Amino acid sequence: MRKVRGLEAREATPWSLVGVVVLILLYGIPLLWLVVTSLKDNRAIFANPGSIIFTPTFHAYAEIAQGGTLGQAALNSAIISIGTTLLTIGIGIPTAYGLDRSRGTFLTVGLGVLVLLQMIPQTATIIPLYRVLGAWRLLGTLPGVILADTALFLPFTVLVLRPFVGGLPRAIEEAASIDGASTWTTFIRIIVPLMSNGIATAASLVFILSWGEFLYAISILTNPATYPISALISQQISAYGTSWSGLMALAVVGSLPILLVFVVAQRRLASGLSLGAVK
Repeated sequence: MRKVRGLEAREATPWSLVGVVVLILLYGIPLLWLVVTSLKDNRAIFANPGSIIFTPTFHAYAEIAQGGTLGQAALNSAIISIGTTLLTIGIGIPTAYGLDRSRGTFLTVGLGVLVLLQMIPQTATIIPLYRVLGAWRLLGTLPGVILADTALFLPFTVLVLRPFVGGLPRAIEEAASIDGASTWTTFIRIIVPLMSNGIATAASLVFILSWGEFLYAISILTNPATYPISALISQQISAYGTSWSGLMALAVVGSLPILLVFVVAQRRLASGLSLGAVK
């Protein structure tokens, strides 16, 4: 046995190494094929789609860069993802805190409602959301997509944040109350900072999920100039054929921000998810 940052961790076993290799193959091969295909021209793709011996070309990347829509689509995706993350976390933190600190029937009903909302298919919510956003005159706007994505990811966010609230001892709040701090002051100055690991975990997950969200974006937005990258990728498929190299190049470029977020937050994300599971 050896200790890693205060936690006990078992030495790697042959079975764990096999599992790592299997996961690398399952996730690495599709990513490799994605990048390789983006570096081919359409003739090479149709001639031998699975070949890794070819003359690479960056023609597809040059085309999407010269198209003039990639930058705007990336900006739209960033606005939607950042807006959704801020709004979802802003609502999710007090909701998770209030739910965890409640007892009895309210807690049971609250958790049941969150689980039920997680089970509703996204396609079943499009028409109700469409009518609500239409009444609010938010159809075809990025704020409309942000609200829709927030409604989609909020139950998940609350379920992720709640274990972190439950891991905080109530004695901290009692001590703050004795010192004269109000409930709101205790929440802002003590509870929220202590939840920083859980907040970072939830925020990273919401950003990644909202960056790749497609169904609401393509249903709510009507002007192609407001499309995010996920909707821009779908435009590579048309009745006249599919631009596979352009589609793969857009997919590679669109994956870079997600990869960056994962690399920056991987330690906090891994420790946060494991801590939330233990709590």
